[in-house]
Amino acid sequence: MSERPFRLMSGQEHSNWIRLRTLILLRWVAIAGQVTAIAVAQYRYSLQLELALCYLAIGVSAAGNLIAVFAFPENKRLSEFENFLMVLFDLLQLAFLLYLTGGLNNPFALLVLGPVTISAAVMGLRPTLIIGATAIILVTLMAEFHLPLRTEQGFILRIPDIFIFGNWIAIVIAILFIGAYSFRVSNEMRSMSDALSATQLALSREQKLTDLGGVVAAAAHELGTPLATIKLTSAELIEELDDRPDLREDAALIREQADRCRDILRGMGRAGKDDLHLRQAPFSTLVNEAAEPHMNRGKVIVYSEEPLEGGDFQQPTVMRKPEIIHGLRNLVQNAVDFAKTTVWIDAAWNDERITLRICDDGRGFPPQLIGRIGDPFVRRRRGESELRQRPEYEGMGLGLFIAKTLLERTGAQLRFANGTDTFQTLNPYQDRRGAIVEVSWPRKKIDALAGGSNPALGKNIPLEI
Repeated sequence: MSERPFRLMSGQEHSNWIRLRTLILLRWVAIAGQVTAIAVAQYRYSLQLELALCYLAIGVSAAGNLIAVFAFPENKRLSEFENFLMVLFDLLQLAFLLYLTGGLNNPFALLVLGPVTISAAVMGLRPTLIIGATAIILVTLMAEFHLPLRTEQGFILRIPDIFIFGNWIAIVIAILFIGAYSFRVSNEMRSMSDALSATQLALSREQKLTDLGGVVAAAAHELGTPLATIKLTSAELIEELDDRPDLREDAALIREQADRCRDILRGMGRAGKDDLHLRQAPFSTLVNEAAEPHMNRGKVIVYSEEPLEGGDFQQPTVMRKPEIIHGLRNLVQNAVDFAKTTVWIDAAWNDERITLRICDDGRGFPPQLIGRIGDPFVRRRRGESELRQRPEYEGMGLGLFIAKTLLERTGAQLRFANGTDTFQTLNPYQDRRGAIVEVSWPRKKIDALAGGSNPALGKNIPLEI
């Protein structure tokens, strides 16, 4: 089965999610608000404004909207650069209107936060920094340079300088805080969305492999009866055609090809003659299946199993879930990637719990990241010097996230530690000084025999021809 690499979307690709019509609609709302504010200021409060310049600024914005409506299709999605130009234009247009209407004396000066917030939510770091810096520069200039607000009698409306300074400080802090907050939250949401998509892709692939085994087993089972009939009929024909050598050879060929079909089906479905094996397996078989792709990568993998105190010596039979196989495979891969020579896999169980501990002799997890392990895109496990020793290692930091997400879906609890830590329950062996991952399930969550066998699975008739 071919594999398609899963590539995460960059910030530019995420910005392509924004439709042009969405920004056009927001701009129409802004234009309506600006026209309303100017009309109220003129007719309700009789303020003397530079109406020609004000309506010119609004008209330019409206003209840009009309051009965008007729020049681009409704489903047009903007690139990051196009998004940046749209937001920058809105910021400059708003700043020009504020310059014409009192600068920071105008209570609507807070609206400069709008373009900054939009930029932080949908664009990358660089355009967000440019928009934020431009907004701070414009607010600073408006504090000193602006056309005053005049009443009908010619009085200038202005607030004390200390309040101008306070407004300036408040707006600058709001730009920095809201911009950083919006960027961080939206970036984490995008990262989590990408990570969950990668998790679903990995689970889907594992599920397809399991389903394929089931199809092969079902085909072998269902074809058993017709193949047996063909073989029986051909045998009778061989006996009856002793006086017809040419036809007897044809009947013998039919029997031979029926035997060949039997052998092919047995070879393809040798692991699936019994559906029970596709749905459940001994715990050690499940662990070995998960670790098998990493057995020959130059590291020694030592597997051991024993019952916990009070546990039965018979190892548990567990449900063969794709989530468990793929999750454990990612944990083993992580251990093999960073081990020096050896990886230890220890399985233990009792009547209440099933536990698997994966240890390696590498440098372990960075202590400052232990609490964040399992979050997507937490990459660094080793120092930069060791990374240079292995420059071919690349990754998205999703392995542990995918493993943790899939295993927790099956009811598992995961703990991460280092062999140098004081977690004796995780590290009873003093020679294992690297990373330690412990996966623990309540036995009833994955035990295939909990509450008795499942009669719905049934038992297939062996393929005998």
